[in-house]
Amino acid sequence: MNKRNFSLALTLLPFTALHAHAHGDAHARNASMTKKEQKPWGIAGDARAVSRTVAVGMADNMRFSPGKMEVKLGETIRLTIKNSGQVMHEFVIGTRKELDEHAALMVKFPKMEHDEPYMAHVAPGKTGEIVWHFNRAGTFDFACLIAGHYQAGMTGTIIVTR
Repeated sequence: MNKRNFSLALTLLPFTALHAHAHGDAHARNASMTKKEQKPWGIAGDARAVSRTVAVGMADNMRFSPGKMEVKLGETIRLTIKNSGQVMHEFVIGTRKELDEHAALMVKFPKMEHDEPYMAHVAPGKTGEIVWHFNRAGTFDFACLIAGHYQAGMTGTIIVTR
């Protein structure tokens, strides 16, 4: 590789990482690279601390199954999210306010890039996973924020009890 091509490769390197995580791609998360940022609804969990697994289905009828989950404060849950539909869906945990704001952005920027430990983007026929530590009590929400899906009612509730 000549000096000019090497320089170009170095210049483009940061953009290749962004492209690999474009919204809509299957996001394979490296556990050692997961951001551990405290959110009102909890923090990214450690797979070794999982106390139980909850299977979640999502489909093109714009519904999750189950649409409501109960979790005990302090539990680390593995959510296995199966997309039985024909189109991309996602599972995003948050507060109603944050989900509303993110859904509005997704309408404006449908190819918006993001990859957070409280999100799973799942291609048709595939399964995604979230490991989450629920260290805050309260009622939180989850939704598919792909443009039109949230607006069609693709939402659910997580109740974290003491």
